[in-house]
Amino acid sequence: MSAVTKSIEQTFISPGYLAGSGDPAWVTVPLRRACGWSTAGDALVPRVILTSPDQLAQLRIAPDPDPAEPRWTLRHAHHGDQRAWEITFDAQTPVEIIAAVTDTLTAPASPPTASVDPYGPLRAAGWHAPRHHDGLTSPKGMSSPNGLARVDRIVDESGRSAGWVVETSVHHHPAIWRAHVDGNTPSHVVSALFDALADTAPLVRHPHRVPSLAVAHGSTSTRQVSAESVAFALRDRTTALAQRNSASAPPAPPPAPTPRRTR
Repeated sequence: MSAVTKSIEQTFISPGYLAGSGDPAWVTVPLRRACGWSTAGDALVPRVILTSPDQLAQLRIAPDPDPAEPRWTLRHAHHGDQRAWEITFDAQTPVEIIAAVTDTLTAPASPPTASVDPYGPLRAAGWHAPRHHDGLTSPKGMSSPNGLARVDRIVDESGRSAGWVVETSVHHHPAIWRAHVDGNTPSHVVSALFDALADTAPLVRHPHRVPSLAVAHGSTSTRQVSAESVAFALRDRTTALAQRNSASAPPAPPPAPTPRRTR
């Protein structure tokens, strides 16, 4: 007799930016197990701190932040020609969107030498802007087709970019979540964030953890899926990233020859 495949209910939510936070392990476990980030912390300060192997990047997660403070803070130190930069995410930011940033940051391939248009993924997904907005340099920003998400580019007095603010909100309600992106953030990292924001693929959540605003203003469907696929999703993601990193790692040097004994 063939084994019976167990299944469980899962809810698919679109657009993904309404899906709620999800499990932080989706970000932290691959950073530790596939990318070599180390953990540190203070017993008196209950927060998660992950640091990259080169000590240039750090991810901090506050368990119960003040409502006015972000839960996630990703910082990268000044290095070479790249200035220091920072991205923060509120508590209800879907972990899949944050993971798109950390996956890009930890990619073994060298970052592009030419600047990437970060708004490209938004345009491709049908995001729009006011007529006077040129899509790249105006501070007015871009809006999702349904009007529930927005990217605003902030500029300083000289007209130089000071960063971006990403916001998901429903009319007459407080913002669901915000992300603040430093203007020094590499363009390909910003592009990865916007690509995940504009991705139309639904995100999966347990039926009891579906935000009410997702039901009211998004598209949700609950169906049976393989229990095994749910149980091993994080393991499979971590394995894939580990294989990505090892595939591009330089080959190990050959072992040193064993010295011959002399009589």
